[in-house]
Amino acid sequence: MKTRLPLLLSFALLVSVTLLSQRPPGDRTARFQEMSRKAEAQLDTDPFVGVTTDGKVRPGLFKIESTGVSTEPVRQAAEAFLAALTPEQRKKAMYPVDDPEWRKWMNQHFYRRQGVGFDEMNDKQRDAAFGLLKAALSAKGLNLTRDIMKLNHTLGEMNNNNFVEYGEWLYYITVMGEPSANQPWGWQLDGHHAIINYFVLGGQVVMTPLFVGSEPVIAASGKFKGTKILQQEQDDGLAFVKSLNASQRDKAILEVSKTGNNNVGEAFKDNVVLDYAGVPVSELSAAQKKSLIELAALYIDNMERGHAKVRMEEIEKYLDETYFAWIGGTAPDSVFYYRIHSPVVLIEFDHQRPAGLRSMMPDPSKPFREHIHCVVRTPNGNDYGKDLLRQHYAAGHSAD
Repeated sequence: MKTRLPLLLSFALLVSVTLLSQRPPGDRTARFQEMSRKAEAQLDTDPFVGVTTDGKVRPGLFKIESTGVSTEPVRQAAEAFLAALTPEQRKKAMYPVDDPEWRKWMNQHFYRRQGVGFDEMNDKQRDAAFGLLKAALSAKGLNLTRDIMKLNHTLGEMNNNNFVEYGEWLYYITVMGEPSANQPWGWQLDGHHAIINYFVLGGQVVMTPLFVGSEPVIAASGKFKGTKILQQEQDDGLAFVKSLNASQRDKAILEVSKTGNNNVGEAFKDNVVLDYAGVPVSELSAAQKKSLIELAALYIDNMERGHAKVRMEEIEKYLDETYFAWIGGTAPDSVFYYRIHSPVVLIEFDHQRPAGLRSMMPDPSKPFREHIHCVVRTPNGNDYGKDLLRQHYAAGHSAD
């Protein structure tokens, strides 16, 4: 498995967050801002390429075309959201469609984000923001997003009611370009464990990179007791690997022991080089292929139904070039990582080490089931809809 990752930066950020948690709030804020700037600085020397297997983009995978699915409800909802903002908020929220702001997202709670935060919105503005999410997402996707926000409040409760660093409303929206029926535009939600990048061109939608997760994933107490997420993604992933025969499992399972975090496609990893690994889907039975499609759909179905169908057709087109890989055990209580990887999709599920709950764990070095990260990307240059945007410009359309 080949990867090209800024591991030292990631490790430094993790150590810094741990140390800074003991600092006074004012000092912490300034240092968090500096850490955020350092994370973003690498974009200046790392122009976007996209996820690839060897550093080279495979051409011809994506094209501008009619999908037969309308994006008009999303456009109207975005315009309603922008209209609900004050002029000052609107100025903070809006960026050009090709702005580097697309790439400035991060899961970690310390990150200083752009846009308009739910914490500074009034009730009418929040309703309009959720109206945008409702128009773009399925009911499942909307519920997942809301539950992640609620569980971030639970994390605050579990950290001595620390609602400065954790909380339900610490999520931000930016809009890239002018909402349009035929010109490219999009929007981004950015916050702890919930990042949605949503690019629109005509009737086409690219909703990657997508990051969903939480710590904890089940609220055992507090204001949102009973809230839980990503249990089907966890359970169905385990059921799928257990459905493999011995030969298939030998190929799929890269490591039987999971000792750390394994996701490779998280923040500031737009250009990760990740070779195919695991069992080729071409070697699966028809029933197994059907199960894998259903597993992938758990992630894709967070989109509005019509656009999710288009996306799943794209994924199924390259099914026989798809690989399934696994790290970890297969017992009912095992922690594990799995990915579905093809020329047009990278889906990752990862049980992570404790972060916000480190102080409560007997061994914080070990991954556990109460911290899950999931990532969905579009390899070969079309995260953020960038390949579609490139083609749009190549066809003679201006960047204005």
